[in-house]
Amino acid sequence: MEIISNSEKETIELGKKIAKNLKKGDIIILSGNLGSGKTKFTEGILTYFGLENEISSPTFTIVNEYNTEKVNIYHFDVYRLSDIDEFEAIGGEEYFEKGICIVEWGELIEEILPENYAKISFSRSLENENLRNIKIDTFGKFNLKLD
Repeated sequence: MEIISNSEKETIELGKKIAKNLKKGDIIILSGNLGSGKTKFTEGILTYFGLENEISSPTFTIVNEYNTEKVNIYHFDVYRLSDIDEFEAIGGEEYFEKGICIVEWGELIEEILPENYAKISFSRSLENENLRNIKIDTFGKFNLKLD
C-alpha cells in the first residue's frame, strides 16, 4: 500500500488512523532518511493514545517508554546501535510482547523480528519539500487497518 502525505499534519493523521487498531504485541518498523516523517508519524500514534505532549525522539536513549491505560508503547531509535547484538544486550526483544513497539531505523534489526510486523517506509519528494511517499508493507499475519 502506498500513501502520499502532503504535510506534517497529514503524516500525523495517518499515525492516528493506524493507532486505532494497534494492540499489545504489534510491531511497527519505520524506515527512511532523516527528516522523512518517521517521528511525525510516531507523534500521530502517541497523540491517539493521549500522549501528544510526550513525544521526543529516542535518539540518545535508544528507547522511550510510554504507559497508557490501554497499552504500553515502546518507541525505539536503533540508528546508533552498532549491530543486532547491541539491541539484544539491552533486552530489546523482550519489549516485543510487552506492548506496541515502534522502531525507527528498524531495518537494522529486521532479521531478529518476530514474523508478524509492519514496515512503513518514508521518502521525501525532491520537487516538493512537504510531500512524503509512504509505503506500507505487512509481514506474517500482521493486519494493518486504515479506518
